[in-house]
Amino acid sequence: MEKTSNTPKMLFEYILQLADNQLILAQRLSELCGHGPALEQDIAITNISLDLIGQSRLLFQYAGKLDEQHRNEDQLAFLRPEKEYRNLLLVEQPNRDFAHVVLRQYLFDEFNFLNYSGLTNSKDEELAAIATKSLMEVKYHLRFSKNWVLRLGDGTAISHRKMQDALNNLWMYAGEMFEKTAIERDLVKAGIAVDVEQLMPTWKESVMSTLKEATLNIPEGGWYQSGGKKGVHSEHLGHLLAEMQFMQRAYPNLTW
Repeated sequence: MEKTSNTPKMLFEYILQLADNQLILAQRLSELCGHGPALEQDIAITNISLDLIGQSRLLFQYAGKLDEQHRNEDQLAFLRPEKEYRNLLLVEQPNRDFAHVVLRQYLFDEFNFLNYSGLTNSKDEELAAIATKSLMEVKYHLRFSKNWVLRLGDGTAISHRKMQDALNNLWMYAGEMFEKTAIERDLVKAGIAVDVEQLMPTWKESVMSTLKEATLNIPEGGWYQSGGKKGVHSEHLGHLLAEMQFMQRAYPNLTW
């Protein structure tokens, strides 16, 4: 597929999808600042949140260049209604406990690493540059979350139970990562986007190996929740956005 007059609009939607994943997960992690299980983990989680915010900024800045409404990064991040967010359902799930936090992070990190690795070869030079710049941070995030899945899963009886509960609750959201939208299909043909369907075997192999080492059991059944990429979200996103967007909505165009 050659680039057409619709390519900038499709690219805008695709970039928002990537940016929203980073932003919403960053917001979730930021809620834990000062509430981590120990100082070291508290600082690490906060740093990951800041990394994700930085990655989302690069994407929102690029999206702003393509936006027909000429919105800037702050307007795109803070002034859209819930139905216009395209993030995965997984990243908006609440921080029930530390086990849920690291398991959610790990499932996403394995995907994010593969996706960004592929995007470094995108025919869109700016998107490829953003992916290349972000990839080192993504590798660190994956190392951190994988390490904690292993430590907690194969740790004490209590930590193992909490990790298994987290896996049972979050596994249903993993399948959406590999669901292609119509826009993604067209951008894959154009050599711009990554074919997420083709990432699943590698992702699954890595995740299965980690979970086996962590002595965790994969929930049975192939059904999964979806809708986030189409703007259909869980009730949790509305509460998150109400807090995240408060300052911009209360004081429009506020700057520090």
